[in-house]
Amino acid sequence: MGHPMAQQTAGGGAAAAHARFTDPLLSGPARLARSVVGVLGGRFSAELGIDVDAGDAEVERWFLAATLFGTRISAAVAERAFAVLNAAGLTRIGQARHVPSEDLIEFLDAGGYARYDFRTASRLLALSEIIDERYDGQAAEIGRRHRAYPALRTALIVLPGWGPVTVELFLRELRGVWHGAQPPLDPRAAFGARHLGLLSTEQARAALPEIARLAAAAGLDIRDLESGLVRLALAHRRTRSACPGGDQCGVLGAHARGPEVRSGRGTGSPRV
Repeated sequence: MGHPMAQQTAGGGAAAAHARFTDPLLSGPARLARSVVGVLGGRFSAELGIDVDAGDAEVERWFLAATLFGTRISAAVAERAFAVLNAAGLTRIGQARHVPSEDLIEFLDAGGYARYDFRTASRLLALSEIIDERYDGQAAEIGRRHRAYPALRTALIVLPGWGPVTVELFLRELRGVWHGAQPPLDPRAAFGARHLGLLSTEQARAALPEIARLAAAAGLDIRDLESGLVRLALAHRRTRSACPGGDQCGVLGAHARGPEVRSGRGTGSPRV
């Protein structure tokens, strides 16, 4: 399932997305912010059909998806594997310990994991056991027990396979859902914002409030804007030095003209 904003353009392609989210009544920065999300997409959880605002069951699904994103594979493969697991009835990590390892490997193979299937299956089983032992089998319990960001980050980063990138990906999409989900602005989002001229401050502490104000002015959820800016940074990995940035950004222009709405498709689908 595509991002909600991208879905509205189905049948019209990325050029339609660019037109729909470039409102002439908005200020230049707000209009550019809307273009980022409309063309590249917003939250990764929403793209997977997960509504983290809808309660614990959806947060559990996002926890499982974020775990898959943490492996050394592309976002597209993680998305396919998540879809296969969901189709098999595995929607939360607490269920994995009840699934035979050979079945998990088969599911991951079907999702495209190939070389990493055994390692990932072992990690999912180990993670499932830890969630059962520490949090009664419910990953959503982590957010209830750790209500301050430092403690929440610490509780997550010690989990099998949960490095800093996975933790920040998971938490930035839970802003406003878990009390402790208050990570600083992703450095890649800060790069994307500065590249477009949307962020004036160089101070990390002041960057998130500035992006929050911009999101509000553009009528966007800050989580969508931050994720869209991360996508922009990922798409610039090979073209950063040659791109003029601002409203002349080559990535936004290329995607607005091309057949795909979200970054990464057709270019190796970079990791998140």
